[in-house]
Amino acid sequence: MDVTQTHTAHDLKHESPLISCRFDPSGKFVFAGAEDFAVWRWNVESGEKTKLFTDSWVRGLTFSKDGKTIITGGTDGRLIWFPVADAAVKEELKPQREIAAHDGWIRAVATSQDGKFIASAGNDLKVKIWNAADGKAVREFSGHESHIYNLAFHPDGKHLVSGDLKTNLIVWDFGTGKQIRTWKAENLLNYDKKFLAFIGGYRGIAFNKDGTQLAGSGITNVSNAFAGIGNPSVVIFDWKNGAPLTEHLSKGSLQGIVWGVALHPEGTVIGAVGGPAGYLLFWKPGETEDFHRIKLPDTARDLSLSPDGLHLATAHFKGNVLIHKMEKKVEEEAPKKA
Repeated sequence: MDVTQTHTAHDLKHESPLISCRFDPSGKFVFAGAEDFAVWRWNVESGEKTKLFTDSWVRGLTFSKDGKTIITGGTDGRLIWFPVADAAVKEELKPQREIAAHDGWIRAVATSQDGKFIASAGNDLKVKIWNAADGKAVREFSGHESHIYNLAFHPDGKHLVSGDLKTNLIVWDFGTGKQIRTWKAENLLNYDKKFLAFIGGYRGIAFNKDGTQLAGSGITNVSNAFAGIGNPSVVIFDWKNGAPLTEHLSKGSLQGIVWGVALHPEGTVIGAVGGPAGYLLFWKPGETEDFHRIKLPDTARDLSLSPDGLHLATAHFKGNVLIHKMEKKVEEEAPKKA
């Protein structure tokens, strides 16, 4: 992998703004939530597109362990299970199960390491656990006092973390539902005295491969909360003691929010920025400023790292999913469009 050789491999088109994206566990498909109240599945190589109708805007996307089912969480508070093993379906995939999970927007969902459970976070300030096989409620966690923006299972399978608007990060014992500890990323929260509004929170959360570090991404140095004027930021925490290790910022006066973050197994920290313009930013461990960046055609609203570690998917306001490959471009290779 050579991130300085990163280039566009595929440009997957859509007619509505996108707000989320995820590679499936095989890396063959990429899914994106759109403002047309549906989730769309693309075959990355062929560009063939399939619709999953949700009747809501979907930010939360996660998969069963075998990759045969996707679970979505949207603005209407529902969790929906879609069977997606049939790669031949091109028109519309029908839901397998729907449950009224939260009172308000589900902003994040995640699957446990063993694949048995789904976690969801809603605007009702609750984190809930569901049986992945039948959708039955398992347990409920309460403790946040502001909207929960993100959550993730720790690689050890024993802990769950959830982060909110006020940058409170709560670590839960997954088996008992008890709070283990809390910490904050003060730099990812701002209060605008003119508009009397808080802006910030964990727009992206990701663990590194061995779970020794946790990344939280968002915006810092906000000068205008209404317009979202501030600088992109990724804060890296030490998992063992919760201490912040590094705040990754951008060179110059780049503005925007890091809507998605990935910690590559080889150590590179990657962020997708949305704001006045879109960027992919790349940082070396421990270094404040990005060492490489790619300007995107427009604002990016989410980021997904492929299972093979070579591809990045970004969801865009203008309605396309861009797939970037992090290695030298072959001469005859040209971006594929759909």
